[in-house]
Amino acid sequence: MKNYELILKEHSLKVTPQRLGMLSIIDYVGHITIEELFANIRKDFCSISIATLYKNINSMVEVKILKEIKISNSKSKYEILKNEHSHMVCKKCEKLEDLNLCLDITIENASKKSGYIFDENALVLFGICPECQR
Repeated sequence: MKNYELILKEHSLKVTPQRLGMLSIIDYVGHITIEELFANIRKDFCSISIATLYKNINSMVEVKILKEIKISNSKSKYEILKNEHSHMVCKKCEKLEDLNLCLDITIENASKKSGYIFDENALVLFGICPECQR
């Protein structure tokens, strides 16, 4: 289990039971919408509001504890920020999974070649997962 308390402190965010609970749920689930997180967090913190959840999510995205995964025609999902990776989405069941591609293009190399200053990778591949192919 990760030390979420230390992670919050390192990013100058106040350590609260709600934030610790949010990080624990997100880490356990992997990828989660705000609505799914709200349903889960209310089991332990029944008085938490959706506005508080959005505020905390946005704060943690800002300081790069969490990453927002934007998927066209779908609600954003959030994950704990980890090593650079891509995602794959099933077009039938909408399952979202991590995908570690071995590409020769890194953000640094892309920046050098293009002159852009990149700070994130947002590659999302769409297809049909093995379960839905059956």
